[in-house]
Formats: sequence, structure tokens, C-alpha cells
Amino acid sequence: MPPSTRPDVAHAGIALSCTLVLALGLQLALRLPWAWPYLLVCWLAGANLTAFGYYGYDKNQARANGRRVPELVLHGVAVAGGTLGAYAGMQYFRHKTIKGPFQIFFWTVAILQAVLLAVAIWRLAGG
Repeated sequence: MPPSTRPDVAHAGIALSCTLVLALGLQLALRLPWAWPYLLVCWLAGANLTAFGYYGYDKNQARANGRRVPELVLHGVAVAGGTLGAYAGMQYFRHKTIKGPFQIFFWTVAILQAVLLAVAIWRLAGG
């Protein structure tokens, strides 16, 4: 990453690219129809894999005293649908599990996404 590039912008671009490549790869590998439910599932799979990978990468950078991934990017992949992958990464790599403000934001996002999912399922079920 060039020194003049802002780390948050660079990592956000990398995370978005990884998510898109993973989602597209899954869509093509499984030969799924190009309908929004399948695209959404592939996007969520890509976002969760990206989130998990980013938590591992950031933990490795922390151990090596390297350049860290900005918290904004870690939160961004969760907001983009990678909440489960972010949670798995936090637990597996034991990373960002104690930092209070980080946890508050993460769990707020997780709860809001769970409510959104419940409302969507309720609406689709005819409620």
C-alpha cells in the first residue's frame, strides 16, 4: 500500500473487492440463477469470509507490530453483512473482544441486523 494512501480507504477497497470476488465466484461455481435471493446469499457469504479474514489479518498485524486495519473497516465489513464472520473472527483469533466501544458498536449492528432480518422474514411470510 503506497504511503500516501489512507489506510481506511485502501482497506475498505480491498475488503469490498474481496467480498465481490468471493460472491461472484460462489455464484458462478454453484451456477446459481441471477436472482436477488441467490445474489444476496452469495454476497453475505463473501462478506462473512472477508470479515473473518480481516480479523485474522489484523490480529497478525497486531502481534507483529505492523500497520493495523482501521476499526472503521472492521465495522464496515460487519455492517455490509459480515457480522457472523466478524464474530467468528473475534472468537477464533481472540481479537477485539475486550475493547468496550468497539464491542458496543458491533453488538448494536448485530442487533439491528437481527431485527431487520426478523422483519423481512415476517413480511415475506405475509405478516
